[in-house]
Amino acid sequence: MPQAFLFDYGGTLDTSARHWAGVLFEGYVHVGVPVSEPHFRDAYVYAERKLAREMPVLPHDDFHALLVKKLHAEFEFLVSEQLLPVAHHAEVPHYVARIADYLDDFARRQTSQSAQVLETLSSRYRLILVSNFYGNLHAVVERYGLDRYFETIVESAVVGVRKPDPAIWQLGVDAAGCAAADCVAVGDSYDKDILPARAVGCQTVWFKGEEWKPTERDESLPTHLITSLPQLLQCYPV
Repeated sequence: MPQAFLFDYGGTLDTSARHWAGVLFEGYVHVGVPVSEPHFRDAYVYAERKLAREMPVLPHDDFHALLVKKLHAEFEFLVSEQLLPVAHHAEVPHYVARIADYLDDFARRQTSQSAQVLETLSSRYRLILVSNFYGNLHAVVERYGLDRYFETIVESAVVGVRKPDPAIWQLGVDAAGCAAADCVAVGDSYDKDILPARAVGCQTVWFKGEEWKPTERDESLPTHLITSLPQLLQCYPV
């Protein structure tokens, strides 16, 4: 039996294994932004790179604040590339506010469901969070009430190493204080979570869901494959 669980955050605990690009575009559709999905995806990539390069995210930013910054960067791209009709430029602040509210509510509902699984696991196992994030992950999980389940947060912007580098998973193992073989890494990304965590010797649970680009994977490689988080409790009964 394992001694610790190392959880990815984004996609694993806050979207039920849906890639955030798909969830964000759902927000665009919900508020009626006249942008195609291919153009949105270009804006999504631009915003991710801008956030990584310019680091405007502050440690106290909760997820709603982060969403607002992401969305402003996305609309900056859409406007500059003339992908948003001129008649809608004045609506950008309203679009940003409404989409941020919609997605914050979505994440709150998803993390509330995840909390039920974390509550059960935390009664027996040590839980560590291992995530690529912007330096504000503690504020994000605190806002959603998940911080009390995790003994340590290993965050890329803080520790200076990012997935898919196996070193970040090794830091999670070190934080757990046990052998890698006694740690279960849980994540929605086959390339960023499963492969590198397996490389350091962890048991792995692939939370298979909606990826950025559908790709054939060797499903026999993870220790377990799940399609909903509660299934984790069937793999590792408490």
